[in-house]
Amino acid sequence: MSRIGKKAVPIPSGVTASVEGQTVKMKGPKGALQFVAPDEIAVKMDKGAIKVDPRSDTKRARAMWGTSRTLVANLVTGVTKGFESKLEINGVGYRAAVQGRNLQLALGYSHDVVYPIPDGIAIATPKPTEIVVSGIDKRKVGQVAAEIRDFRPPEPYKGKGVKYSDERIFRKEGKKK
Repeated sequence: MSRIGKKAVPIPSGVTASVEGQTVKMKGPKGALQFVAPDEIAVKMDKGAIKVDPRSDTKRARAMWGTSRTLVANLVTGVTKGFESKLEINGVGYRAAVQGRNLQLALGYSHDVVYPIPDGIAIATPKPTEIVVSGIDKRKVGQVAAEIRDFRPPEPYKGKGVKYSDERIFRKEGKKK
């Protein structure tokens, strides 16, 4: 039994939800999102909440049960509050700036890295060493943050690079004489 899957996803006021077959559509103050549930999962509206149940007792159906419920809950959170991911830049001369629809990163390479900001994502740089990626789609926000981090992942000796704000870098000692 999935402990997460058993719970219904409540729909707050100000959010309209509809279930058409396997498609769940949400519309709220921040925008509209939709999710297509796998065939092993039955999705239905029930008294102002969305209920997710497995159609059979197969291993895949049980695996997708909790996952589908969480993805529906992420739709509700996305259209009401949105998601954000914070990145920090460590290193001498490393900085970031938003110019138009591009994020310009100076990460110690011979050239600046220019990252085009995708649709549905907002990137802000409150400080030159801080990047805030925000949007309504959790998957997209996480993917953009991961792509920015991949330009210069943090290294273990000095900790230079782009890291998530809550990420802890395992530091190594280096050479000894």
